[in-house]
Amino acid sequence: MILSYIEIADGDIKKTSLEVAQMAAELAKKMGDSALAIAIGKADVTKLALIGNYGISTLIYVDTDVSISKNIATLVANIATKNNASTVIFPKSIMADAVAASVAIKIDAAIVNNVVEIPDTANGFSVKRSIYTGKAFAKVEIKQAKKVLVLRKNAISTQPTSDIASVETYKEDISTNHLKITETNKTKGDILLTDAEIVVSGGRGLKGPENWHLIENLAKALGAATGCSKPVSDMDWRPHHEHVGQTGVKVAPNIYFAVGISGAIQHLAGVNSSKILVAINTDPEAPFFKAADYGIVGDAFDILPKLTLAAKNYR
Repeated sequence: MILSYIEIADGDIKKTSLEVAQMAAELAKKMGDSALAIAIGKADVTKLALIGNYGISTLIYVDTDVSISKNIATLVANIATKNNASTVIFPKSIMADAVAASVAIKIDAAIVNNVVEIPDTANGFSVKRSIYTGKAFAKVEIKQAKKVLVLRKNAISTQPTSDIASVETYKEDISTNHLKITETNKTKGDILLTDAEIVVSGGRGLKGPENWHLIENLAKALGAATGCSKPVSDMDWRPHHEHVGQTGVKVAPNIYFAVGISGAIQHLAGVNSSKILVAINTDPEAPFFKAADYGIVGDAFDILPKLTLAAKNYR
């Protein structure tokens, strides 16, 4: 049995989990096995059933408010054990990382992070993962009977069908270990950086927070999230949760726009998993141009309004 962990956000399945479901279904097919999914949280059952579009025939749904990683891991480990799951696949996120590590301990499994493709099972169980902040790849041979894999975002292409999964409600009493969450602060914004397909980031080239509407307008036109460089967040032009880079949020969108960002190595380390990098800068020698797939040498104050208008007209 291949078990996939489905993350829920605002009552719906997160996109990264759709990729996990697709990978689980394809891996199960390669191994002549079956694929099962588990979702924990508060969600619309009708929406959960759409996981069937990605190859999952049955989803186990645990309707609970529990949000402590240790307790979620207990649930996942129990489901994995009851269904004799040989492999458990997680999406890459802060919460899922913690849960995956705990599950690996509970079921005595080998764990591999940052997986970028479906494992090769032709001769054993070989997993390809990204290393050195995405600059290289490594092949890992897993000999352990039980395996936990954490899939990097945008690593698997999804091919949705019109199938619907059967959703089975599962109940289990989980101790909260006397921990009580009294308040939670959720990052605000139309689209979260970690979930965004497109990210528009600005740097010191924007010259001040009063000009950030240029970034926001383009992002809105593209249906994108907004980000910024570390100097921008350090100067309090933008909130810290928008800081993209090695010491901030690491992103892997389909398209990443770097506007007025020189391209320090710490910033590039946080975005080099993006499929397409677009740099906009007045300095033709800016380091970002060496990493970019597309580059525009010019003034952001002239270019961004034109890009925004073009995006609006296209949509």
